Amino acid sequence: MAQMISTMPMVDAAPAVSAIMSKLQQSSPSCLDTPPASGITVVSRQHVRPDAPSATGDLTLSVSDLPMLSCHYIQKGLFFPAPDLPMSSLVSLLESSLSRALAVVPALAGRLVTLPDDRIVIRCNDAGVDFLHAVAPDLTLDDFLVPDADVPTRLTKDLFPMDRTVSYEGHRRPLTSFQVTVLGDGAVFIGIVANHAVVDGTSFWHFFNTWAAICRGEAPKLLDFRRNFFGDSTAVLRFPGGVGPAVTFDVDAPLRERVFHFSADAIREMKAIANNRRGGHHDDAEVYGKMAHDPKNTEISSFQSLCAQIWLAVTRARKRLAPDATTTFRMAVNCRHRLRPAISPVYFGNAIQSAVTTATVSELARHDLRWAAGKLNASVAAYGDGAIRRAAAAWQAKPGCFPLGNPDGSVITMGSSNRFPMYEGNDFGWGRAIAVRSGRANKFDGKMSAFPGRAGDGSVDIEVCLPPETMAALLRDDEFMQYVSCPSHLL
Repeated sequence: MAQMISTMPMVDAAPAVSAIMSKLQQSSPSCLDTPPASGITVVSRQHVRPDAPSATGDLTLSVSDLPMLSCHYIQKGLFFPAPDLPMSSLVSLLESSLSRALAVVPALAGRLVTLPDDRIVIRCNDAGVDFLHAVAPDLTLDDFLVPDADVPTRLTKDLFPMDRTVSYEGHRRPLTSFQVTVLGDGAVFIGIVANHAVVDGTSFWHFFNTWAAICRGEAPKLLDFRRNFFGDSTAVLRFPGGVGPAVTFDVDAPLRERVFHFSADAIREMKAIANNRRGGHHDDAEVYGKMAHDPKNTEISSFQSLCAQIWLAVTRARKRLAPDATTTFRMAVNCRHRLRPAISPVYFGNAIQSAVTTATVSELARHDLRWAAGKLNASVAAYGDGAIRRAAAAWQAKPGCFPLGNPDGSVITMGSSNRFPMYEGNDFGWGRAIAVRSGRANKFDGKMSAFPGRAGDGSVDIEVCLPPETMAALLRDDEFMQYVSCPSHLL
């Protein structure tokens, strides 16, 4: 497949996009969606089913899946350079490879079903998914990837279908939807929307990799569909009358969104400071002493160092917080390798919990990067088998949906991971992705997502959502901004 793509002649996509739009304008208006203000127009919708019938039975939602029923579907995607094949061939190739990928991961082509005993299962019934082809003849990569500027959310939101759909709706709607958008300069965005009660970030990117591998003619890795993450739980969530939950935050609250790039050198510098490799004053000997003598805390990681810098800076930028207010840093942790015995790294479903670290505003103001990083390090290091089992037991004793949001204005929620294979493994056959972007799903004050840097050199991109006044203050913070740079591929 990859060889076939590489030998096809380069095609200028702009005339093709214009021709499609012209033809559609001459036909019935019902042929396409009403063009949104963004200029991104859906020109075709196909319902795609797996190319082979599923032999997978019902998959019961676990203690980690069920709380996500009140969350929006995950929306993530990748920009790619212009492919060396006609647009019609591109769409056909992606659609056919998607059908084969769904046969490998049949759960994503199913639906949620509530059983008479109130258990909720993924019924792998090959009901299928929606595959949308969209065009944006007046937009280019430069409109989306603007250095030193906010993410143009009025544009990016239309790169994804099922905008702000709540995961409980998987009872009635597809568990995944896909949109391929071709820009006027020929660049392509591939967006996936996936039910958050069915997948976490690890499973989401495993499927993205599976689709890409099949598209370029390679055999994909097989996933583990065993329900062995607290699979013996009998706890259920009940929704009388089939009325599902709503998200637990204000979706209309004003936000600014920006992707901050931290080079590998900048992260190394923060890590060196956090681990006291550059000298400096120890202002809390007790904490540092415990860290030095605990084998689990021998070194603060690069990511913990970066998160500490963000925690300090965002707290400074939240001018309205009282000195005695408690700030909270929530970090998503992958439980697969932390359980004893561990479950498979390719376990399909949610296997995540949240490691919580707290400190008052005045404590963060008094202390330095190393102190904040040490607090985060201790929380993550303590999140092993025992902590996971205690959290699962607490949820089973009082089941409920996960309370996303920031009701007191002092929380940071770090999701996604710079270790996810967003660039590695996602070549569909015509080149490495250029950038990751997400939709409007699950975004609120303090919501952040970590992405690996495109260069694969240890750099990290952090997508940050904050109220306008907090973002403005953060951008004026020289102590924070000294570590921020522009990735070389956007210069």
